[in-house]
Amino acid sequence: MAVRVKTTDPIWWALFSAGGTLAAFLLPVHVLITGVGIAFGWVSPQILAYQRLIILLDNPLVKIYLFLLISLPLFHWAHRFRFVLMDLGLRNLKTPTMVLCYGGAVTGTVLAGLLLFVLM
Repeated sequence: MAVRVKTTDPIWWALFSAGGTLAAFLLPVHVLITGVGIAFGWVSPQILAYQRLIILLDNPLVKIYLFLLISLPLFHWAHRFRFVLMDLGLRNLKTPTMVLCYGGAVTGTVLAGLLLFVLM
């Protein structure tokens, strides 16, 4: 007997959780190294020179890291923003807000994938 799925909410909650966890653990370190570290002189600006970044982007692990760093927080944002809109009184527009929020996250994920894995 086949099990019928009545809702897609577990998928969105899982992506929300993964995006929030990844954003909480990796984004601060990423910003500290690439943003604050260079500004305070802790990291040499030559490390992030254009030619070095192009060589770094040839590594598939770096591409996967950047893909996850971009895509999962997008789903975290989409889920959180959808529920903010519902709390603001747009409960009767459940389907359009889902399409807009999650559609934006899916579009951003597809664009990130194309840029990282196809064009580079």
